Amino acid sequence: MFTGIVQQLGEVTAVKPCDSGQTLHIDPRGWETQLQPGDSVAVNGCCLTVTGPQESPLLRFDVVHQTLRTTALGALSVGDPVNLEPAVTAATFMSGHLVQGHVDGVGRVRSVSAVTGEHRLRIEPPAALMECVVDKGSIAVEGVSLTIASRGDTWFEVALIPTTIERTNLGGLCEGRQVNVEVDYIAKIVVGWMKQRHE
Repeated sequence: MFTGIVQQLGEVTAVKPCDSGQTLHIDPRGWETQLQPGDSVAVNGCCLTVTGPQESPLLRFDVVHQTLRTTALGALSVGDPVNLEPAVTAATFMSGHLVQGHVDGVGRVRSVSAVTGEHRLRIEPPAALMECVVDKGSIAVEGVSLTIASRGDTWFEVALIPTTIERTNLGGLCEGRQVNVEVDYIAKIVVGWMKQRHE
């Protein structure tokens, strides 16, 4: 479980094919969080397990074919910045919202607007997710906890504050870029319950 509050901006240093999928190497850029093999880390919003042993400061993750098919991690290249967040503990301050690290779908950035001092992203998620997108509700994009600023029939918009632009990779997104989307957990429960009642 995570909160969607990114703690470090890492950098992809290697993407290596393997029989199970890919091995992803990430430079955490001096991140002070002490991680051990077996620990969970959200990488661009996708829950991955640290593999080891750790012979260098780099973080290493095995990304299986299923994850590559259902998330945007397969599009990562060397040099790409990635959002990092460790799993929460009982003592974690919950300043974001409940994020499972289970990506619900891959969205696409349709437009980037930075007019009148407001930086907005318009994202088109898979159509099936729109029923869980609630105006002023929570959503995670690339693992970042955000509030939905507005929505249409096929898209939603989020407004980025300067801190989010500085501390995450969202400020560098451009039109056409694929992004991991996880809709609000409570919204998923409510929508699922309503569907069952009407079946």
